[in-house]
Amino acid sequence: MDSSITITPRYSVKMLEKVLRLYTPSLSEKQLAEFLADKCDDLGFENIRIDEVGNLTATKGSGSPKILLCGHMDTVPGKIKVRNENGFIYGRGASDAKAPLMAMLLAAASLQNNNGTIVFAAVVDEEGNATGIKSLVKQKLDIDYAIFGEPSGIRNITIAYKGRIAINLKVNVGNSAHASAPWLAKNAIEESYIFINALKNALEGNQSNKPKSKMLTAALTEIKGGTSHNVTALECDAILDIRIPVDMNCKMVGEKIATTVQEIAKKQGVNAFYSILDETEPFEAPHNSPLVRALTLGIIDIEKTRPQLIRKTGTGDMNIIGNALNIPVVTYGPGDPHASHTIDERVSTDEYLRSIEVFKQMMHHIRRLHANPIKSQKAT
Repeated sequence: MDSSITITPRYSVKMLEKVLRLYTPSLSEKQLAEFLADKCDDLGFENIRIDEVGNLTATKGSGSPKILLCGHMDTVPGKIKVRNENGFIYGRGASDAKAPLMAMLLAAASLQNNNGTIVFAAVVDEEGNATGIKSLVKQKLDIDYAIFGEPSGIRNITIAYKGRIAINLKVNVGNSAHASAPWLAKNAIEESYIFINALKNALEGNQSNKPKSKMLTAALTEIKGGTSHNVTALECDAILDIRIPVDMNCKMVGEKIATTVQEIAKKQGVNAFYSILDETEPFEAPHNSPLVRALTLGIIDIEKTRPQLIRKTGTGDMNIIGNALNIPVVTYGPGDPHASHTIDERVSTDEYLRSIEVFKQMMHHIRRLHANPIKSQKAT
């Protein structure tokens, strides 16, 4: 590590302010990747590279365990003036997810050789089509554990995300009519609502006693049909976003969708086809894994309180890597998730600095727990 760099709280804050000043909407992250590559070099990282999609990866330390610390460089569009006031740092990405990204980088910089290996990854397009993480998974990383940097709040560890199926449902009624004689033809928009209600009932029924994190949900997110204000619709396209809890999988849900669409098409006497736009399996990290235990102990060390393990109703990058590599993965980082994407996005300076210490403590604990996983399970 460059002896001229001492990672003080002031340095950590200045680094976050610098990356917030770089405007990085999805697929415009090149400037930040190059900035981070330079910083990784200054901080003693090795194997620093920017891949063909624009992800930055770098390693620090040596030996076991091997931990991926992964955050995303992109933000939703919209500039916010970077400022530091009243104990908060403001800027687009302050919460989602440049503070978690920088906290992981600065913690990893402190790792000494033979205390384990950190693979630091800053990926592109998380807010878009997950181009970055999909590319990273294809690189067949040799890792034992992974943490994704997202704003969970410093006392929460996200251990589970729902899966997702998005479908495009096309309904064609075979004919249209003048709006003054609507009885002459079926209306594709009205028929679509029959399909959507049937799908919602089939997927969401009998769940009143379940918490939201364990519920299968279906939301109509887009609908378009019709060609003129005075002609009934011949065709209608609808998009449904279906979120799958960890005790189900895409296959089970897919079969339910297929059966329902088939039944309603037959009953209504209309043509209906659907295509799958996205399919991501749900994921939950094992609670007794060395990763969950080490991060829990790290939070107890710094925050003097036991963290909450939370299940999110969204779908994240951790699903993709957890299922592909079959390793424990959690999501953690400073920031309030409700501040993400807002016009006044911010992160608490104090929480950001404490999270760096949590990541450092986690690295200290995971080495011991990885070497003795049986003890780790007993201790949970």
